[in-house]
Amino acid sequence: MRLVRPGNSARRRGSARRASSPVLAAAAFAAVLALTATACGPTEDDANAEPSSSSSSAGSASDGKITVPDDLKDRLKEHGIDVDKWRDGEWKNWDKDKWLREAKDYINPIIAGLWDPDRMRDADKPPEKPVDNDISGDEGVTDPTPAPVRAVGVKTPYHDNAPESGKLFFDGPEGSMVCSATVVKDPAHPGKSNMVWTAGHCVHAGKKGGWYRNIAFVPSYNDSGLSTAELRDNPPKEKVAPYGIWWGTWAQTSQQWIDQGASVGGLGAPYDFAVLHVTPEEGAAGKSLEETVGSALPVEFNAPAVPKISGMTATGFPAAAPYDGQKMFQCQDKPGRLSLAQDDPTMYRIGCSMTGGSSGGGWVATGQDGKPALVSNTSIGPVTAGWLAGPRFGKEAKGIYDSVSKKYADK
Repeated sequence: MRLVRPGNSARRRGSARRASSPVLAAAAFAAVLALTATACGPTEDDANAEPSSSSSSAGSASDGKITVPDDLKDRLKEHGIDVDKWRDGEWKNWDKDKWLREAKDYINPIIAGLWDPDRMRDADKPPEKPVDNDISGDEGVTDPTPAPVRAVGVKTPYHDNAPESGKLFFDGPEGSMVCSATVVKDPAHPGKSNMVWTAGHCVHAGKKGGWYRNIAFVPSYNDSGLSTAELRDNPPKEKVAPYGIWWGTWAQTSQQWIDQGASVGGLGAPYDFAVLHVTPEEGAAGKSLEETVGSALPVEFNAPAVPKISGMTATGFPAAAPYDGQKMFQCQDKPGRLSLAQDDPTMYRIGCSMTGGSSGGGWVATGQDGKPALVSNTSIGPVTAGWLAGPRFGKEAKGIYDSVSKKYADK
């Protein structure tokens, strides 16, 4: 969740806002490279590796060195990325000319072993800042601020109650960061999806930054709800990541988020969504993510209007105080409307006490077919942590979803 303080331009009638473009960000290049994390211990909180995806994978030669297909070598060289140097720590270089930001430049080489239990436990930085409680713009329809709803801990094991939900880990210039995410269905691969839905600000820093690195999804993270103290007592990896670690081989977010998004002020929030295509860090016995966790949610791109929705349930791993990011929580409330600017789509808003770290987590409501469906994701919330807001999925969101599905339709 991006806890946002509104910028002046978002609150001033007639303020100059960048025109919203329907153009979608096609994250065009993501080379999956299996790297050995020999230099990446759990104390390296500022670790970083960029997103990448392709049907080609790196292999290992008999001498243990990385083998990379020639076409991927060429693409990496275009960006000045040397695989061995990246593995040995070059992924920590956040110089402006090294921080790739364009949609086509997404790369995320897998660094095997980077996200070990200690590093996952210690990752606690949400990529956003809180907003003012009254962030509504001067135009559009905004309902009264909802009454706070106290988040309730999901019963353990989490997989029995929210199998599609999980925690997203990634690295930015300030260190290791966290969000939440949801397994969604893939129309090109019924019953065998490798697609994950989250917030745009959980994969890309917006107008002043680029793609985050080392993006990895852990379904049912800390499935049995161990305390932070118990997690420090060297629990087996199966307790922390019972269904594996799935790296983001491909990511797409909206062009509006890339052009307008910011960690403060709510800018870009109505377009704050993203879709990942993932692959397991270790073999999943040929099973997809959906087969591995046993479930995936359909996405509703024409959800009923707010007055017709009886309730929504938001799920996430809040990490900012008073939470610690280690446990899954949910809020259920009847949604209201939040308008940030007249020209932008109206957002959903519910009462909820979840804080930063819950960003990207799915909002579930009854779809038009009468079954549960993903209708939004957590985007912003106030300093007071009394409510959350998320985008209403429309044509831009559907375009991203369809594009990722089609990209891997024959794979």
